Amino acid sequence: MIDETVEEIEEMQTHSSSTVAMKAAKALRALTDREFPTVEEYLRTLERNSNALRRANPSHASLHTTQLEIVEAVTDADPDDVAAAKRLTGEAIDAVVDEVEYAKDRAAARAADLIADDDTLLTHDFSSTVLTAIDDALESGRSFEVYTTESRPRFLGRKMARKLAERDGVDVTLIVDSAAGHYLSECDRVLVGMDCIVADTLYNRVGTYPIATAAEDTGVPMTVVGADAKFVDGAFAFENEFRSPAEVLREPAEGFGVANPAYDATPTSLLDSVVTDEEIREY
Repeated sequence: MIDETVEEIEEMQTHSSSTVAMKAAKALRALTDREFPTVEEYLRTLERNSNALRRANPSHASLHTTQLEIVEAVTDADPDDVAAAKRLTGEAIDAVVDEVEYAKDRAAARAADLIADDDTLLTHDFSSTVLTAIDDALESGRSFEVYTTESRPRFLGRKMARKLAERDGVDVTLIVDSAAGHYLSECDRVLVGMDCIVADTLYNRVGTYPIATAAEDTGVPMTVVGADAKFVDGAFAFENEFRSPAEVLREPAEGFGVANPAYDATPTSLLDSVVTDEEIREY
C-alpha cells in the first residue's frame, strides 16, 4: 500500500494537499500488519517509508509536517517492543488524520462566511477545502456562480468543475487558464486553496500568481483558504517540482525545450485575506 501511495502522489492522482497528507498518513498503517524481529527494525522501517512518502512530493508542506509528526510521536516515546511501537503508530496516524480533517473543515466554515448570496467566484486548481467552503455556503441557502480554470497541464480544474456541477445552487463555468483575467471583472472574489505559505510568499498550483496579479489590478479580493499548519517556518524548505514535458506536449519537442513547473510563488501582499482554522489574516 505504501508503494502504491507513493506512486499516486508522484503521478498527482491525488490532488488536494490535505487529502495527500491524510492518505500518506493512513498508508503507514500497513506497517502495523507486518512482522518485525526487533523494535529497532520497526522504527528504521517506519522512518524509511515515511521518507519515501515525503520524497514523493517535496513541495507539499502538509505531507512533510504530518509525516514527521507521526515518526516523532513513535520514536520520541521510545517504545519497549514492536507491539508498543505499532500501537503508537496507529494512535499517531489517527491523531494526524483527525487534525487535518478538523483544520480543513474549520477553515472552510470560516471561508464560507465570506461568500455572499449571488456572488460570482473564480477558483483555480482542485482544492478540497475550497470545495467544502462552497458546500457550507450552499447549505446555508446561498446560491452563486463559479468560474473554475482548467489548471493545465493536468487539468485539475476539470475535476473541480465536475464536482461543483453536481451541486444545486451553483452555476459553474470551466474556463481556460489564460481567460482568468478576462472574466475577473465579473467576479466578486477569487477563492483558492494553498500548498503552503513561507514567510511572505504563498506557494500554490502554477497559475496562481498571474491570477493574483490580475485580481489586484482589477480590484477583486483574493482569499486563500487552508489549515493554519500550512504557515511554515524554516524547518520546511519549499522545493518546486518540475514535471515531465510529456504532460504539456505529447509529441517530442524538436528544437525547443518544455518547462512544466508544478507551483508558483505569490507575494501575500497581493492577497486580500488568508482564512485558516484559527483565524482570518488580512493583508
